[in-house]
Amino acid sequence: MQIGPYKLKNNLVVAPMAGVTDRPFRVLCKKMGAGLAVSEMVTSNSLLYGSAKTLRRANHEGEVDPISVQIAGADPKMMAEAAKHNVDNGAQIIDINMGCPAKKICNVMAGSALLKDEPLVSQILKAVVNAVDVPVTLKIRTGWDKNNRNAVAVARMAEDIGVQALAMHGRTRACLYMGDAEYDTIAAVKQAINIPLIANGDITTPEKAKFVLDYTKADAVMIGRAAQGRPWIFRETEHFLKTGEHLPAPEVDEIHQVMLEHIHDLYDFYGELTGMRVARKHISWYTKGLVGSANFRHHMNQLQSVEEQLHSINDFFSELKQRDMRLQYEPESAKDNGEALAA
Repeated sequence: MQIGPYKLKNNLVVAPMAGVTDRPFRVLCKKMGAGLAVSEMVTSNSLLYGSAKTLRRANHEGEVDPISVQIAGADPKMMAEAAKHNVDNGAQIIDINMGCPAKKICNVMAGSALLKDEPLVSQILKAVVNAVDVPVTLKIRTGWDKNNRNAVAVARMAEDIGVQALAMHGRTRACLYMGDAEYDTIAAVKQAINIPLIANGDITTPEKAKFVLDYTKADAVMIGRAAQGRPWIFRETEHFLKTGEHLPAPEVDEIHQVMLEHIHDLYDFYGELTGMRVARKHISWYTKGLVGSANFRHHMNQLQSVEEQLHSINDFFSELKQRDMRLQYEPESAKDNGEALAA
């Protein structure tokens, strides 16, 4: 798939996720086979450009091209300035967030709340496209609620203004992440536009990725929550799309190694204390379902130093290896199954 001058190595995209798609995660997913990874949302409020959080989110050191940065806001002028600021700091693609359903975003009429106001959508898109000389992409939902699905109109508007690719989540803003994503609206949008369309929503397996691509005729799929603790889903999906066959599940040794490399990158990126806390949720995702992991994850949340964290991880995987297991999962309670340790 191509976005402006950038030809991606495949049609698998990492969804932008707040608190997840930081540079260490993006680098890892690209290493594991993703063709593009979009940064977590960066504010358009220029007053926050110098904040530690914003500077971290704009850090792309060592990341494989192309660098895609997502910006969010509701003021056309500020969004244009944010786009220019991020291009000056290494962004090669600017992605506009009109898909986030979070209350704190929608309450300031940003994210998917913008879908209620098509004239404002037009003003923002024009301001950003005219402000930068790099490709601008857009992330939307199917509409505000089930009675107001206006994705086709917004998609046509975006193409006319000069947006070069569109990502679309198969839920309305009102749906949040509840229920099942629907793909009929995505298919309708694909028929209505000529720019690349990236389908998003409930793509959790290689088979689902193929189904969504076939059903919607989208050019690519965007994978989000399914990549948490499973970054190898990108290589698995790429292989399945090419061959129709499944790669073997990762060995316990590989899971251990990938997790350690990821965690050490988090320590380096955030500093040891914050990195240790950020790592907790990733450790939970990596080990979810593995034999004995429920107790391990509970214990992990109590640890207060990098040394304790690494020691506990190595002990857990040492026990798994002694059992000579590949990937053996055990049933967990409903509570454990949905558990993600707090950062």
